[in-house]
Amino acid sequence: MRLKATFALLGEIVALLGLTLIAPMLVAIHNGTPIKPFLIPLILSTGLGLAMRSLDRNPEIGMKEAFLLVSLAWLFVAIIGALPYMISGRSSLANPINALFESMSGFTTTGATVLDNFNEPSQAILFWRQLTQWLGGMGIVVLAIAILPRLSIGGAELMSLEAPGPQLQKLTPHIRQTARIFWGIYVGLTLLETGILTLLHYLGLAPRMTPYMALVHSFTTMSTGGFSPLALSIEAFSPAVQWVVIVFMILAGANFALFWYLLRGDFRIARNEEFRWYVAILLVLSLILVPMLMRQYGFSFPTAFRQALFQVASIVTTTGYATMNFALWSLPAQFVLFFAMFIGGSSGSTAGSIKVVRWVVAIKAVFRELFQSFHGRSVKPIKLGGRIVDERSVRGVLAFIVLYFVVFLVSSVLVVLNGTTTGKPIPLADAMSAVAATLGNIGPGVGSIGPMANYLIFPTGTKILMFFLMWLGRLEIVTALVLFTRSYWKW
Repeated sequence: MRLKATFALLGEIVALLGLTLIAPMLVAIHNGTPIKPFLIPLILSTGLGLAMRSLDRNPEIGMKEAFLLVSLAWLFVAIIGALPYMISGRSSLANPINALFESMSGFTTTGATVLDNFNEPSQAILFWRQLTQWLGGMGIVVLAIAILPRLSIGGAELMSLEAPGPQLQKLTPHIRQTARIFWGIYVGLTLLETGILTLLHYLGLAPRMTPYMALVHSFTTMSTGGFSPLALSIEAFSPAVQWVVIVFMILAGANFALFWYLLRGDFRIARNEEFRWYVAILLVLSLILVPMLMRQYGFSFPTAFRQALFQVASIVTTTGYATMNFALWSLPAQFVLFFAMFIGGSSGSTAGSIKVVRWVVAIKAVFRELFQSFHGRSVKPIKLGGRIVDERSVRGVLAFIVLYFVVFLVSSVLVVLNGTTTGKPIPLADAMSAVAATLGNIGPGVGSIGPMANYLIFPTGTKILMFFLMWLGRLEIVTALVLFTRSYWKW
């Protein structure tokens, strides 16, 4: 294990993160609020990062070190990101455990919050809260690879471990160029959404969507994060804004490589099997909800469809926005959303959870087993988009899904047990919803932690568990859990 090289590269990521604190500090200067919550972490992180960087002048890492580097990077950024909340000393975020929870929720684009009063933090703190999600959306390590030359060495291994989904498409021969393309598309879509929302404001179609609001909500739409500086989330805005957000949530949940091909005049997005499944799932689940909402609230079909599609897109893409309190929906309607928590967006997107491509492969594997049960000698490969999926990848997909549900079930039991022992009993349904929401990086759940509620109801031990669940979910479980195996350290 080349620890010095690993920590030297980790130092570069820590120093890079420190520089991002300049943005909320400028907001604080503009508003005349204290810059101390950002200045101190900036000095600490850049100083620590440069000190770590000096451990190895020419660091080189392999796959083994990549596992450790990626896992530690997400823990370090969450710790540094929590410092502004603690130093500001305002709101429920001043508590160290709450600050760590909120920071991890931000960087992993989970969107689960422990903020109970949105009027207490300064605008600069709320801006930092939004910015953490945007930075984490496309990936802290991917950003570092795109900017820092030394991270391009071993960059392919780092990106493969951090990238959401089971496959990483290398768009160019150079991994650094690929990282820049992904971030370029990400920035471009963020600016496009900001521009459209701002235009709606000046056209009089979105009075509350000021240019600032347009920017910060674009941060958390494209990152599929869902943090909002408003307690009402997207419910506070007009239907025109909600339709724009729906479109960009769906785009954020699609494979970003498809946008690169589209820009080059290659329309393979229409032929991509995962993308077709992804769109079909969104439409089917939305249409299932429409009659339920029409019956419960008396909505017209267009209104019911907008509300259904928004909530389904928000949950499937793991964004976590809301246009109404779906915790008050009927039990069947809430169950549809709970089911959607386990789907996820596309591979190569900013979405979390299991991912559509894994479900497609798993379903095809099940049907193959059924077919071969009465055609024992047949050879039937699994194909995805016309290409054969190798058996090792199929086994990996099935193993991931099983592991995901094992972690989900064990964690749900732990949440219930911890609530009982601390005198704060948590109903099993609420525990399962909260675990699904944090492990899948979704944010709000159903029941007591709905979109208009927060996670303050959980005891400290449960919030610590959920801190690590968000970390596990963002790293797709295996990357983090492998560090706790004996074979890894004997490798």
